[in-house]
Amino acid sequence: MRKSIPRDSGLSDYTREMADKRLAFVEQHAGVKTSHIGQYSFDPAILPGNIEHFSGVAQIPVGFAGPLLVNGEHAMGEFFVPLATTEGTLVASYNRGMKVIYESGGVTTTILDDAMQRAPVFHFENARATRDFGLWITENFAEIKAQAESTTRSGKLKNIEQYPVGKLMYLRFNYTTGDASGQNMVGKATFMACQWIKANVAYIKRYVLSGNMDTDKKPSRINMLHSRGKRVTAEITIPAHLMEKISGTTVDVLVQQRQVSSLGAFLAGSNNNGSHAANGITAMFIACGQDVANVSESCAGLVYVEKTPEGDYYFSITLPSLIVAAYGGGTGLATQKEYLDLLGCHGSGKVLKFAEIVAGTVLAGELSLASAVMAGDWVSSHDKYGRNK
Repeated sequence: MRKSIPRDSGLSDYTREMADKRLAFVEQHAGVKTSHIGQYSFDPAILPGNIEHFSGVAQIPVGFAGPLLVNGEHAMGEFFVPLATTEGTLVASYNRGMKVIYESGGVTTTILDDAMQRAPVFHFENARATRDFGLWITENFAEIKAQAESTTRSGKLKNIEQYPVGKLMYLRFNYTTGDASGQNMVGKATFMACQWIKANVAYIKRYVLSGNMDTDKKPSRINMLHSRGKRVTAEITIPAHLMEKISGTTVDVLVQQRQVSSLGAFLAGSNNNGSHAANGITAMFIACGQDVANVSESCAGLVYVEKTPEGDYYFSITLPSLIVAAYGGGTGLATQKEYLDLLGCHGSGKVLKFAEIVAGTVLAGELSLASAVMAGDWVSSHDKYGRNK
């Protein structure tokens, strides 16, 4: 007979007593007594909307790296970046990259685009009906926009992309979503718009709210080309003498090695021709209350380097689908809000600042790992810091 996890109706389910009851239930089932899972400092009453069946916590160690010197449009100054991880060497590596950035005058960050999608698919009798529907969508965009935006205060519909395939029409609704990451927001807005569309186009056979072309929590080429979340670039020019000091080789060799690495990424079919953007992004996401599953899209990266006319090393990375939030989701939880506050990134008007800090952190990690590989201390560093003795 199936045993059900204990729960109570309504907000009374979010109490320490109910959490203890559920944990005891699982302990009895497993025949294991725990001593850490049930230890936490916040009131479970803050959790509705974030989790169900709350029973305890998973504590992850956090280290600070920095200062990260950022010359952004939204993030300006020095930041000590919280990184939640169990991987030894990670914090030390990012800290080293931030030191190089500091000595080079800081990382410059730029927000290039901002878009969140929902992508419904409409079914028709034939391809000509699909074509006609596309024309109708273009002609009626203003009313569709009004219907979508009636469900949200901060979501704004920018445009609707069309991808006709036979008797199917995939639409990709693109929104800005304020300080929220916005997946749920745009889902509700697009549902309202689609209901209005279906009521006003008699020859639609049916539609589905997502035809999977929004590629939620999956890497995709379309998100790298068209952006999902924030499209942000971090760039820096490092003096040749400094780059040679930390990498043990010349700028010419570093540029050639970047060509080799990009070719390797191309051969592998990678969504990133850099080294390890997911490391820093994941560690920041966990600490700062982001939806960690969005790392699958957010870790896409486009690295470009060159030797400047002065002989220095220009390095940039563009994150085309960085999905972050400064409000909503897990950003208001106890420790997560504190970490965002330490960065000055919690609340209204702060999401672009946070995106720039994330991008700068990613660049620090790219510089550090590439230098470690070229200097030959990649393995020795992991032996020193990354092994449990």
